[in-house]
Amino acid sequence: MIPKTYSPKPAEVERRWYVVDAAGMPLGRLCTRVARVLTGKHRPIYAPHVDTGDFVIVLNAAKTVLSGTKEQDKMYYRHSGKPGTLRSETAARLRRRRPERMVELAVRGMLPKNRLGRRQLRKLKVYGGSEHPHEAQQPQPLEI
Repeated sequence: MIPKTYSPKPAEVERRWYVVDAAGMPLGRLCTRVARVLTGKHRPIYAPHVDTGDFVIVLNAAKTVLSGTKEQDKMYYRHSGKPGTLRSETAARLRRRRPERMVELAVRGMLPKNRLGRRQLRKLKVYGGSEHPHEAQQPQPLEI
């Protein structure tokens, strides 16, 4: 007799909260680890079609590091969909304007491009400073 493949049910998943201090960390290294926890790939019950991930709080997003000359050379684009409305800005300008957005966009690119990925992205909480309003969830530090 062939054993049945285990498939986790959404109600069976027990969510944990993790907190990460991003000060001085390379942006890509930080975001790959965060995306792994959001998708649930760090757990033995991982399944690609079920959201088995945990919540992640990223603090000090303004203090992440980009290597080389990416601070001036890396461009971020956005488009409203109307003709002639493509906007671009450098990483340095985006960091001054909205430092949390750099981490959100990097993690978003590493998640699935479907409704499951959008659900997983909602579990990411990013803050530019070192304070967050999620103390009631008792987040544990995530080692990176």
